[in-house]
Amino acid sequence: MPRLSRRHLPSLGAFATFEVAAKHLSFTAAARELNVTQAAVSQQIRALETALDTSLFRRSPGGLELSPAGATLLGAVGDGLDRLTEAIATLSAPPQVDQPITIAATIGVASHWITALTRAYRESHPDTCFTILASDEDDRLSRAAGVDIALICGNDRSRAGDELYYLFPEMVQPVCSPEFLAQHGPFDDAETLTHQPLLDLHDSHWQSRAINWQPLTWVSWFNSLGITHVPRPAPLSTNCNPILIDAARRGEGVILGWRHIVAEDLARGTLVPAHPHVLRVERANFLQVNDHARDRPDLRPFVDYVLDQSRSIAAA
Repeated sequence: MPRLSRRHLPSLGAFATFEVAAKHLSFTAAARELNVTQAAVSQQIRALETALDTSLFRRSPGGLELSPAGATLLGAVGDGLDRLTEAIATLSAPPQVDQPITIAATIGVASHWITALTRAYRESHPDTCFTILASDEDDRLSRAAGVDIALICGNDRSRAGDELYYLFPEMVQPVCSPEFLAQHGPFDDAETLTHQPLLDLHDSHWQSRAINWQPLTWVSWFNSLGITHVPRPAPLSTNCNPILIDAARRGEGVILGWRHIVAEDLARGTLVPAHPHVLRVERANFLQVNDHARDRPDLRPFVDYVLDQSRSIAAA
């Protein structure tokens, strides 16, 4: 079969008119769809048949029908116009912007641990974007619309069917600035810490809706060592963990540092352990992957990264 040069092909408009006429098997219906006259449709079909030197339609008692050549051409024209439409849509579509990974956590976890993790992750995945939502006041944030993953404490907050990953137990240890330790320490005997300015989380922190679990306080830490501690008014008490950490960095006193929250400060040396004893409690921290995000391919590498980084905290 001789191969027709592309420059000798009939016009694209003629092929488009043929497809519509073949779909309706009516020049009148094709004219209505194309918003032209029936004579214009007939003229384009005749020109196409002349160019191809073949009949594309046959008249029968039942009306118009495709010839064998017309049936063959219709399949090719349909495929070609579909591919052309797809290509044009691709060219004219706005550039795709990667959807950010949205993470929900408490203020302390978001401000310190998650922020540090996302910053480190972007060094090897620079195209990944993050949205971090932080709140101690609303437990519903972990399932809010658009939240992909959430850091939660205690699996009593989960429900059947949730995709949860265990991270590490709740662990606290006294920490302070290196300057404070050099000036007032060492505190080899835990009881000597009772005479130091012990900065503390206010009771309202533990009663907020996103937390609302058994308080972990200086009394808890001293009790775990068999020491009865009668708390005095703290030089600074706040419901905001980042405020406590900033105060400790400035050398204002000793705080109970949640291991994952102060991990970056310990690594940098801006905070140091004031005493080696680490209090571990039964409740644990989990990573929750929400339903709509389970099949996101870009989420899985980050989830694996969080799990890998959490192992060093769990082993501490």
